Amino acid sequence: MSQQDSKSQKLIMLNLDSATILSRIITLIIAFTFHEFAHAWTANAFGDDTPRANGRLTLNPAVHLDLMGTLMLLIAGFGWARPVPIDPYVLKRRSPSAVMWVSLAGPFSNLFLAILAAIPLRLGLVPFRFSNGMFPSMFSFLLEFISINLLLMLFNLIPLAPLDGEKIAEFLFPPSWVNFMETIRPYGPLILMALIFVGPMIGIDLVGWILRPALLGLRSLLIGI
Repeated sequence: MSQQDSKSQKLIMLNLDSATILSRIITLIIAFTFHEFAHAWTANAFGDDTPRANGRLTLNPAVHLDLMGTLMLLIAGFGWARPVPIDPYVLKRRSPSAVMWVSLAGPFSNLFLAILAAIPLRLGLVPFRFSNGMFPSMFSFLLEFISINLLLMLFNLIPLAPLDGEKIAEFLFPPSWVNFMETIRPYGPLILMALIFVGPMIGIDLVGWILRPALLGLRSLLIGI
């Protein structure tokens, strides 16, 4: 096995130890906060003051974090925050694409954070050293930070309610597809839970088949490993 292959294998085999948990705690505070703030800021920029009225136009993590979503991120590697309330009618009066841009702002913020974190790794400013104690090395932390932000971006782009991808797809897809999406919208959360938890138990890991290769590909592109 080449040194390059050995590095790539280690990137995939990070253990859920105290250092990883600490990295995820810090990451979720930053990633979820920026994700929801991006939704709120974009809606406000389009003239919808609903996020501001609900106290969501802030970078205070306590306002955005959801207890169950936070626990899921620590345990399973993905999770969610409290959705930012918006007024679609106000937004659509401002611009037909406003809801789409508000929805896209969240995943884009996670991509932006991943790119920022990848810069020191890409430039070789951080030594290739994994954590071997209670606290993460800078390399391990940045790797976890990049991975989680990319995962949040990709997961939220799935075109199922209540994820951001559903509103993005509603604007981009042809009317016949939109009608179908409206039909299954009430069942979106159940479909997601089935894909995430039930599917792998019966050998149908659709989320893993789609998200994992995309995540690894994007991460390799960003950090060059």
